[in-house]
Amino acid sequence: MSTPTDTAPTTDPRAGRRSRRAVARSAGRERRIVGLIGLLALLVGAGTALLAFGVFGSGRAHRPLLDPILVDALRAQPLIWRIVALLVCAVLVVAGLVWAVRALAPERRPDLTVDAGPDTSVVVTSSAVAEAVAGQARTLPGISRARARMVGDEREPALRLTVWLAEDADVAEVCRRIPEEVLASATDAFGGRVLPVAVRIEADSAEGPRVH
Repeated sequence: MSTPTDTAPTTDPRAGRRSRRAVARSAGRERRIVGLIGLLALLVGAGTALLAFGVFGSGRAHRPLLDPILVDALRAQPLIWRIVALLVCAVLVVAGLVWAVRALAPERRPDLTVDAGPDTSVVVTSSAVAEAVAGQARTLPGISRARARMVGDEREPALRLTVWLAEDADVAEVCRRIPEEVLASATDAFGGRVLPVAVRIEADSAEGPRVH
């Protein structure tokens, strides 16, 4: 069970979105690129079908797809057009590799910057933040294990907290105490910094069902 929440009340409308992003790694950029490619393919396919059915004229449907003038230009300068085609293919290959690397790269674990005064700030490492929150969660009755990690980026960090419940755990009590004690303590420790958090609760069993 994953529950997005915040470590303190806030009027920032972006806090809810940041909390939801902490539930799982965002794939919005990849979905937009795939959607754009799919839309272009759909438009090309629809245009080809309309052309074949004679929507643009019965004579045009029987003509070559490429204009004869363009075909003559390609035949007149074959070397130039081959170089252009190779460059286009190289750009597509590089773009695909960059996309794949970005999609497969591990999630970032940003550090947390806390304002300590008008002219100073304190940077808390992501591992220190995660261990502090997970350690506080382990002290609650009914929680046998806990793990936390920072996600997002330096400008909009968030926290992902996973807790495993013991067999005799009171799920309702755990769900109540995590925001009131663990997340509230984190807010106090971080100088009142509102940190969006996604909490995932599971049964402490390698093969047991998840708690819903």
